[in-house]
Amino acid sequence: MTTPLPRQIAIALEYDGHGAPRVTAKGRGELAQRIIDTGREHDVAIEQNAVLAQALSAVELDDQIPEELYRAAAQVIAFVLSLRGELRRGPREGHRDGKTP
Repeated sequence: MTTPLPRQIAIALEYDGHGAPRVTAKGRGELAQRIIDTGREHDVAIEQNAVLAQALSAVELDDQIPEELYRAAAQVIAFVLSLRGELRRGPREGHRDGKTP
């Protein structure tokens, strides 16, 4: 008996810097591949994270992601910003010299 391969899943997130990221596209199989291809055509950074994609697949289109996924999504956003050279690591708020107490 063979185990069928899991179908590919793709989730697109949008984050404008306010509130939580929103799910703007999601799909499995051929639709997932079209989402990925469209992202590549528009130079959208793509990260493979099957566990996070599965969790995000339960979020309705145009809904913000739930709070329990903030940390995982923040890691993806940090990854994307670092690829773009937009991730700035400045001093922590409340500490002018950047040192922790």
